[in-house]
Amino acid sequence: MFQIQTFNAIAPEGMARLAEDQFGINQSDTPDGIILRSKKLHDHKFAKNTLAIARAGAGTNNIPVDRCTEEGIVVFNTPGANANAVKELVLASLLLAVRPVLSGSNWVQTLSGDNVDEQVEANKKQFAGVELEGQKLGVIGLGAIGAMVANDAYRLGMEVTGYDPYVSVDTAWSISRRVKRATDINEIFENCDFITIHVPLNDKTKNMIAKEQIDRMKPNAVILNFARGGLVNSQDVLDALEANELGRYITDFVEPKLLHNKRVLVTPHLGASTAEAEVNSAKMAAQTLKDFLETGEIKNSVNFPTVEMAFNSPFRFTVLHRNVPNMLSQISSEIAAFDINIETMINRSKGDYAYTIVDVSEEDEDKLKDVAQKLESEPNMLRVRLLKNQ
Repeated sequence: MFQIQTFNAIAPEGMARLAEDQFGINQSDTPDGIILRSKKLHDHKFAKNTLAIARAGAGTNNIPVDRCTEEGIVVFNTPGANANAVKELVLASLLLAVRPVLSGSNWVQTLSGDNVDEQVEANKKQFAGVELEGQKLGVIGLGAIGAMVANDAYRLGMEVTGYDPYVSVDTAWSISRRVKRATDINEIFENCDFITIHVPLNDKTKNMIAKEQIDRMKPNAVILNFARGGLVNSQDVLDALEANELGRYITDFVEPKLLHNKRVLVTPHLGASTAEAEVNSAKMAAQTLKDFLETGEIKNSVNFPTVEMAFNSPFRFTVLHRNVPNMLSQISSEIAAFDINIETMINRSKGDYAYTIVDVSEEDEDKLKDVAQKLESEPNMLRVRLLKNQ
């Protein structure tokens, strides 16, 4: 039985993927797997037997991914599970950017008397807006969320340009052919009326929208950030707004200095806050964790490559290791030294790390355990598992 520890409230529909006779939930402080949402684990000491962490959401900034990698812990996220929820909030924010619905609604609540309808008709011009149709939207990052935003914004009549040098084949197929492709990110900054960003936060993307990029924008441009707060330099945004060099800033990430500014709309991190998104994320997180623990297959990992292979042999070795030369020959040689026949073998790499699955026909479990122990003692090995086909 695998032991699972949860942090935060995980939707029961997701936890139902983990059968009670195969998984113990919150029964041990040394779990094989962890499922969480926003709990910060940077100061958390992981048990030696902890194999994987599944984040029910897209971002993994609350997880020490680099440390997990060195400890042989696979970190999963759930890309696309909350995409529709975030997309709808982005579209709503686009509409709020051009139609002063919030200020108009708040103003109506201040009215009194029997002639409120006359007051409305006499003063409603102050809340006149413009339309999105025909305006130019730039989408930076065409992953699950960005692609959906681009497609639906086009359906609203906007002229959409997308930028993503790393767009996947699957995403490329899903994007409308009417969405223009920018080959240089500066095309977005210089030409678009609205700019929405949908990329992960890392050392390369931090402050990817700052003074240099804002200086290229139209003075009435609107920036929307529903990805991560650190992607946009908020002080540079405030300075540009003060100098009338930027139109508005709309973000889902609260900072004290962004509050009480009429040209900044801040929502309280509502991007994935729908019942549907929480359920979808929990289901995906639980399923990827279950598949990895039972079969060794990796999908939707942020620190190790995707590796999927049908489990048809009696036993399987899974090897997390550094991506250095001759690792495959070393693994094969160690297995062959025990007179064990390899049926199927697959290897994939991701940056400095790699993952290898080896299916064998041998059924002597004690002998296989000796092999696993020998493999794990070799240099550049992070973690070796022996899995029995149930």
